[in-house]
Amino acid sequence: MRKPESQMMSYGYKPSLSEGAIKCPIFQTSTFVFKSAEEGKAFFELAYGLREQDENEEMGLIYSRLNNPDLEILENRLSLWDEAEDCAVFESGMAAISTVLMEFLAPGDLLLYSNPIYGGSDHFIKHVLTKYGIHILPFDAKDNEEAIIEKLNASGLANKLALVYIETPANPTNALIDIAICHKIANQFSTEEKEVILAVDNTYMGPVWQHPIKHGADLVMYSATKYIGGHSDVIAGAVLGNKANMGRIKGMRTFLGNQTSPNTGWLLMRSLETLKLRMDKQEENAAAVAEYLAGHELVEKIYYLGMLEGEQQAIFNRQCEGTGAMVSFDIKGGEKAAFKFLNNLKLIKLAVSLGGTESLAEHPASMTHAGVDKIEREHHDVTDNLVRLSIGVEHYTDIIEDVAQALKSV
Repeated sequence: MRKPESQMMSYGYKPSLSEGAIKCPIFQTSTFVFKSAEEGKAFFELAYGLREQDENEEMGLIYSRLNNPDLEILENRLSLWDEAEDCAVFESGMAAISTVLMEFLAPGDLLLYSNPIYGGSDHFIKHVLTKYGIHILPFDAKDNEEAIIEKLNASGLANKLALVYIETPANPTNALIDIAICHKIANQFSTEEKEVILAVDNTYMGPVWQHPIKHGADLVMYSATKYIGGHSDVIAGAVLGNKANMGRIKGMRTFLGNQTSPNTGWLLMRSLETLKLRMDKQEENAAAVAEYLAGHELVEKIYYLGMLEGEQQAIFNRQCEGTGAMVSFDIKGGEKAAFKFLNNLKLIKLAVSLGGTESLAEHPASMTHAGVDKIEREHHDVTDNLVRLSIGVEHYTDIIEDVAQALKSV
């Protein structure tokens, strides 16, 4: 079996169906012509789950809110990285996350989720899901299996558990959650009537450095805007899992109407061709930047997957396949010093997002995580001292030089 990076240029695409074009064209169309009324009926029966798909039957093209060649080929290629049975792409990472939460949670259910998490996810869980009678229960990245189960039992809602949602590594501190332990907990609280689903936001590691399905995850989610897109020019999301769960997600996506566009799908296919090359370079650069920061007098603490200790290192050894390209650090002097550093960067751009070819820097406490409760935020090390760096593909010596001169200004 060829490696995924060897298949990103051609997998799932037949040039003969597109005038021999070496690359998949952009199918910029809203609807597709049926060969016959019988064919149209057959396609809709499958789309609405009115019957099971025959063994050699392919789902036909109907309407670009349901399916489109660009998106189907993209989903097939994305599935290779995580060895997933199926994939669905969305207009954004939050569209992917919210669709999963809405499909697998109902009023009265309990959501167990890890902390810290991305600010947008935190807001949706606390301020949207709760409006619909869904109970929520957070646990700390530092909690072990016994502590998580104790919190579940103490809540009085353990029998209502329907979904475990984790983000690992966590944004913005790189805190690791043990996927296998969460899988074990989900199994423990599953019943014959209701399976507890484990969903993992794998955005920080992209499809290269961690593969949650191998460790027991039912669903893997991405902000495809980040490493998958990789050029800071698209907004998109993706979810991967088995056929049964993905059938439910695609059904919900159809009626929410949050499928991404053919143009975005085409751009993401373009990006997948260099995904491994980009991420390898970013990982190499991040290691050099972290090593420099570790020896600087203004740096109090580094949050980087290549510099872990104790149980966090043990979790890394079990489930991670790379150290990533995200480096956060505490700077001496609080928000004033952090802002001084950020304002004096020249090569590195002051902007949110991550995973692009350019290096980016931001201040999580006042930017991406500004909506998170201050006490809770600081409990999870998202303080005014914290600066987050997303390392790009520039030459590492130039990135370090920029970091050095900005620290000198402080």
